[in-house]
Amino acid sequence: MNAPLQVPVGMLEALRAAYATPARAYHHFGHVEALMRHFDEVAAGPGWARPREVWLALLYHDAVYEAGRRDNEARSATLAAAEIARWIPDAGVDIERVVELIELTARHGTLSPADLGEGPDGDDARRFLDCDMAILGADAADFDAYDRAIEAEYRDAVPRWLYRINRRRFLRGLLRRERIYLSDDFHDRLDVAARANLRRAVGEGG
Repeated sequence: MNAPLQVPVGMLEALRAAYATPARAYHHFGHVEALMRHFDEVAAGPGWARPREVWLALLYHDAVYEAGRRDNEARSATLAAAEIARWIPDAGVDIERVVELIELTARHGTLSPADLGEGPDGDDARRFLDCDMAILGADAADFDAYDRAIEAEYRDAVPRWLYRINRRRFLRGLLRRERIYLSDDFHDRLDVAARANLRRAVGEGG
């Protein structure tokens, strides 16, 4: 990954340890590495207004993750703020912006492009959230592997029947939305594939 700032080895080691606890089928550090490829694509294309803040938010957005809990995003944001202050206090990072971006991930599937405001910060927020949702528009095999991994993470958290009801409700909600992706570039590239994947996942055919 093409990091927009250098961070200490100890900071990355602690982060990798966080992503390994508890053991995860999808929300592990491999998920972060996949998102970093999208970060690099945006950096090489339209660009990021505040690349350091977005990069750090992507690094930490799922650092705390326990299936079924409603405070994962808030706890991840708190961890990010503490770790940035601990390891890179003089890097000039806007910690409040990192926290704000991470906390936005709790609202996946509820936001419209206009909800994130105008200007460069709004563009960053839209693309940041789209990076995290890009898996929906992956090829069918990768999407299906992701869908199975999410189910595996919830296996011990909620009854299987309840998980499937809630999961289908979430996916159908995405299908009903005018925009799955909040930025034009992600929308143009991934919307058609994402809708095909979602329809298949909820049993509505290809």
